[in-house]
Amino acid sequence: MTKKKGVVTRRDFIRGTVGASIGVTLLGPEWLKGIENREIRSSVVIVRDRRAMDEAMNVDKNVLEKMLEQTLIKVTGKNNVKDAWLSLVSPGDVIGLVPTPHLNPTHDEVIEVVKSSLVAAGIPAGNIRNAQGRSVNLQSITALISLPGLKAHWLTGIGTVLKNYILYSGAPRNYHNQNSAKMGEIWNRPEVKGKTKLVLVDALYPLCDKGPQPDPRYKWAYNGLIAGTDPVAVEAVCLKIITAKREALRGEPWPLSPPPICLEVADKVYKLGTGNLRNIEIQTVGWDKELLI
Repeated sequence: MTKKKGVVTRRDFIRGTVGASIGVTLLGPEWLKGIENREIRSSVVIVRDRRAMDEAMNVDKNVLEKMLEQTLIKVTGKNNVKDAWLSLVSPGDVIGLVPTPHLNPTHDEVIEVVKSSLVAAGIPAGNIRNAQGRSVNLQSITALISLPGLKAHWLTGIGTVLKNYILYSGAPRNYHNQNSAKMGEIWNRPEVKGKTKLVLVDALYPLCDKGPQPDPRYKWAYNGLIAGTDPVAVEAVCLKIITAKREALRGEPWPLSPPPICLEVADKVYKLGTGNLRNIEIQTVGWDKELLI
């Protein structure tokens, strides 16, 4: 088939935008499949409990606290929550919590249990602050804990991990150009780079289409937390879940639009982490119905 003059394909776009170093491993169905004898480079933990929300989607904080404990222990390999936190941050750190701020925001209960758990581990409450927003003084913050909500997004494809720092860019609108390919660039800004100690995704009640505006047709009770220290790996697992849910709803492939190019670019160009599921170990705890991985 001859390509019509003036038509830019997805592959053309990626090559022209971020250089020939981008391959095609993350673009097709093969990326979403596991293979034997794979090289593990990153680990992502999924903890779920069907009691996390009731039928009215109210969050049970007691259940959520237990889920957070399980998540931290699994992510760090430590024997208890205190040791888990102290392997990520220290009492001398100024810790910024970065939730999704509006339109399918991070549940307040998630923010509250994270803060309470940090204080219980010996982090002074005065050293913990909400660090989401344009006006945040990132120079004074020594550690970031990203707390995004799991959702699709009409401008980025997926609007979860990488997009969660967009307000730090100073020019969010610019990062929606070129199908948001350069979203990962924000994570390498001097005031941000290397500060993220944990990515903890609120996957209690995700949105798989039409985001960030809430649409009940595309929300469902996943009742989960998804976490890791590699932001790209966590995003890749989030993308797998969103993709699988979309296909389950339609009964056929239903690709995100625009395609989540920012994920592959974050891996291949900005070197933020591992984006290929073949190289990610996914550990699961708890409720296993419709894991979607």
